[in-house]
Amino acid sequence: MNSTPSFFKSSILSIFCCTIVMLWVSSCAVKKYIPEDELLYTGAELTVEVDSAATVKQVSELKAELENVLAPEPNAKFLGMRPGLHYWYRVNKDSAGFIARFLNRKIGEEPVYLSDVEQEGTRDLLRNRLENRGFFFSNISSSIERDSAARTGSASYQVIVPTPYTLKTYQVEKDSIPFYDVLRTFTRDSPIKVGSRFDLSAMKLERNRIDQELKERGYYNFNDGFLIFQADTNRYDNRKFDLFLKLKKDVPSKSVRPYRIREVNVYPYNVVDADSTLKDTTEFAGKNYIQEKLFFKPKRLDPFILIEPGDLYKPSVSKSTSRRLGAIGAYKFVNIEYTEVDALATDSLGYLDANIYLSPLNKRAIRAELQGVTKSNDFAGPNLGVTFTNRNLFKGGEVLNINAKAAYEVQITSNSEAGLTSTEFGLGGDLIFPRMLFPYQFDKDYFEYSIPKTKASLAADILTRSKLYSLLTFSGSFGYIWQANKYVTHELNPVSINYVNLLNESAEFESILADNPFLQASFEQQFISGLTYSFTYNGMIRNNKKHLFFVNSTLDVAGNSISLLSSENDQGKNEFFGLEYAQYAKADVDFRYHYRLTNESRIASRLFAGYGLPYGNSDVLPFSKQYFSGGAYSVRAFRTRSLGPGTYRPDDSDDRSFFDQSGNLRLEANLEYRFPVFNYVKGAVFADAGNVWTTNEEGLPGGEFSGNFINELGIGAGVGLRVDIQGFVIRFDLAAPWHDPTRPPGERWEFRADEPVFNFAIGYPF
Repeated sequence: MNSTPSFFKSSILSIFCCTIVMLWVSSCAVKKYIPEDELLYTGAELTVEVDSAATVKQVSELKAELENVLAPEPNAKFLGMRPGLHYWYRVNKDSAGFIARFLNRKIGEEPVYLSDVEQEGTRDLLRNRLENRGFFFSNISSSIERDSAARTGSASYQVIVPTPYTLKTYQVEKDSIPFYDVLRTFTRDSPIKVGSRFDLSAMKLERNRIDQELKERGYYNFNDGFLIFQADTNRYDNRKFDLFLKLKKDVPSKSVRPYRIREVNVYPYNVVDADSTLKDTTEFAGKNYIQEKLFFKPKRLDPFILIEPGDLYKPSVSKSTSRRLGAIGAYKFVNIEYTEVDALATDSLGYLDANIYLSPLNKRAIRAELQGVTKSNDFAGPNLGVTFTNRNLFKGGEVLNINAKAAYEVQITSNSEAGLTSTEFGLGGDLIFPRMLFPYQFDKDYFEYSIPKTKASLAADILTRSKLYSLLTFSGSFGYIWQANKYVTHELNPVSINYVNLLNESAEFESILADNPFLQASFEQQFISGLTYSFTYNGMIRNNKKHLFFVNSTLDVAGNSISLLSSENDQGKNEFFGLEYAQYAKADVDFRYHYRLTNESRIASRLFAGYGLPYGNSDVLPFSKQYFSGGAYSVRAFRTRSLGPGTYRPDDSDDRSFFDQSGNLRLEANLEYRFPVFNYVKGAVFADAGNVWTTNEEGLPGGEFSGNFINELGIGAGVGLRVDIQGFVIRFDLAAPWHDPTRPPGERWEFRADEPVFNFAIGYPF
């Protein structure tokens, strides 16, 4: 949603400028609050050098790790200022009003002085960290720098590292470990190799790796605390060491034997305080399904459970079972508990009972959503949506969603078109099966991460624009959604049908179509039948990585299958049941890359490219399948559908131009720097570029794609504020055009800061 009322523009600019000025003034005032016997601490600088006789790899990584132990942390700065420190001083040292007290609660910081620096303690921390990484006998020094005029002070630390200790041999002490042969196979694949630097953290990771490997082989009661490492340097005088892996003394016998699953008990309807004596037990596929009455059919639930009687205990199988059960959509909680069966235990083997408790969601739910909507064509009004959900419909985890919506909008503008209305009513539903409805039956282990879901959808919608037209739409689809792993999702709809019927066309709208053959052709083919496929890789959830990637690619092919059953009409076009259908192939890719500077700041970028090729029965893409550019999720310096195609510029008096400005080819690039302002308020500086084009010679003037497309990009830049509350984002962006392709060559480059576009949206743009 976006619009450009002048009072919005001026208000946002005024608030932004006033905020910067206030922060600058407040930062300058910090100096007067610093006590006379104190200096404000501005941080520490660390230099790491390598001894002239040593060879050390990855010095920059070592320096980054050492910098993490430098203490204390100086007061935070924003644009060279310290607003948090200022408001703490205002409240604690001076008179303060309501606003100052509020800001102190949100961003206030207690001052950090030079006297808080403990050089000896920091040197000890640096030495400890270096020794943990194999650098013994390092030379560490420190110094203090004072600036009495600025009332500030800083510290500096100098480290000279020698040659580190490296591994000569890695051995398992056979006499201390009863499962020596098993453990010996693990160490062969260890990341700790001959020549590796002594590294305490690597040893901790190795213990954890071995613990996980043992648990995957049934060692249920083992933990990494039972393992110890011993390093021996006595055999060498050239900074080498032998590493020995041992088992601690007095480890319980049950911790060094594997466990098998005896029974699997499943509780498909687990409710707190329910009377277990009233529940019946049904055995299916070797498992016990215990429920008071039939809530979930064992036949439908069993494929989601990978834990089998007789198998060795494996935490990975338990985790996969929990994930698969949680993906059904019928359960709120999945809890898997294991109980030791002591009577059956032997010296070499133990037994477990697996109990799977499933707590269901409410079977039926109703959700209503009321929105106030404003659009770039000056339409505004309420929008009501209601969704009814029925879970576990046929006792096999099926989910039925029925959606209804109603919207009323009126055009609020000062021109002659004021008072035009738009109404929309829609009804639809989808039925989701948590399994793959397919002629061929797949084994339950075939899909390792999750079982594909089958989704069938139907919907009807009627949109009425006063004085223009009514648009009746029917749509339906049948397909599959499959999450291949944590990051990759596939969605395939082998059946996708869309029927559009243009009703009640006014003389004015007929005139619009008559003046634009390209637009008229895009409305002619009312029936779309085809196949759609979508691939998504979402690496943005990898919060521990600096480089984050996201890729979404879609393929949409229509008209091929029904062409086998079609017949030719008088105009030479093919029809199916008397309906002229569309034929096209459309593909696009959305690539995003984020570089995390800190936990709170990042550089976000995006590239989008899409192309639709009409063929056979179609000369242009159907209107609903065309691309458009501009708006809150596109090139933000241009209003929605106001950019392109190419250099096309509609008549300034034409209020219907948004119908025209679309194409079958789209290119777009975005770059944004995101940073924290305070608490849950974030800031952004961004630049966008993009446009759409046609590949039809009979399209709009200037709209055809050519080799000069770089000079036809719409480019804009701006700033933004975002309120991010636990992932729910309210976004305000203010952008101005920088390069406008609708202007004559030579006049396109101009940063029109006096004509900004204000965008209000929910969620980040990319």
